[in-house]
Amino acid sequence: MAKDTEEKREQTTSFNVLIVVVSLAFIWLILPYYGAILWATILAILFQPLQVRLTTLFRGHRSIAAIVSVLACICIVVLPGSALLAALAQQATDLYNTINRREFDPATILQQLRSALPVRLDQWLSSLDFTQFSDLQSRLTSFLETATQTIARRAYSVGQGTAQFAVATGVMLYLLFFLFRDGPAVAATIRRASPLSDHHTDRLLRAFVAVVKATVKGNLIIAVIQGGIGGLTFWALGVKASLFWGVLMTVLSLLPAVGAALVWLPVAIYMLVTGDFMRGIILMVIGFGVISLIDNLLRPTLVGKSTRLPDYVVLISTLGGLSILGVNGFVLGPLIAALFFAVWKLYINDRTARQNNLPG
Repeated sequence: MAKDTEEKREQTTSFNVLIVVVSLAFIWLILPYYGAILWATILAILFQPLQVRLTTLFRGHRSIAAIVSVLACICIVVLPGSALLAALAQQATDLYNTINRREFDPATILQQLRSALPVRLDQWLSSLDFTQFSDLQSRLTSFLETATQTIARRAYSVGQGTAQFAVATGVMLYLLFFLFRDGPAVAATIRRASPLSDHHTDRLLRAFVAVVKATVKGNLIIAVIQGGIGGLTFWALGVKASLFWGVLMTVLSLLPAVGAALVWLPVAIYMLVTGDFMRGIILMVIGFGVISLIDNLLRPTLVGKSTRLPDYVVLISTLGGLSILGVNGFVLGPLIAALFFAVWKLYINDRTARQNNLPG
């Protein structure tokens, strides 16, 4: 009897090891296209209400409904995104060439700013212990040159992987069709395969869906609106590469306590200091009166309080995700953080419940 029990334990252990090894091998196999899988999952979650309505409309024909849902995603997300990417790559190229031709000279800009300062402030800056103010100017100039060239190069490189981008998009749309068609069956399989209890599995799946909706539908829409208004304002005011700066403001708007002001505020200050008062005032009014208020007006409606993480957690997790995972990190970073909090909340609740059930 003991021998049979030991043999059964060894078989169970071996099978569990096999599951882990095969699972890791499968993850390694699909890792090059994890971005396509991620965005297919995100789009399937966001457009699931449309899929449900279309399934009802087509009298239960889920395949036809899935085809129409995929076509809707192509028209709403893929085509506009591709057009924006192409225009962004072109403007990034123009900006990069402008920097190389020295048409954008940070040293000249700093000198203009300094010459526009009051005499006493200029004397005070010169008296600071930086060895010489020129040393500070050269350091700032070097920093600005490096930063602008880095931004331009990275944006320019986006358009270089066209073939890989096309393949990833095809994989995403192909997988998206099956997620639309077989979504409920996939979710049921995940519940059955999960080693966790049904209660914990359901809670984590709900947290995953809620965070995806909050991150993409809420944060991304708000960031796109802020960046769009900023980019249109730059275009109306005649600022070069307005689309590029608008996209940069969109990315920065995803970060709490940072925001699009890192782009439009220095430009507005430069306009005011150099005597371009009309454009500077207009940019200030739109920046403070519209762009900065959008977050407070829209976030409670689009994101909601139940799925919101503390701003410092969102900032750190988003920056960490972007630095490690690239553009996909702005979703995966907050998602991992939210699941971290959800798991620990479940643990604390279960532990509290067990302690309350103990005899006194």
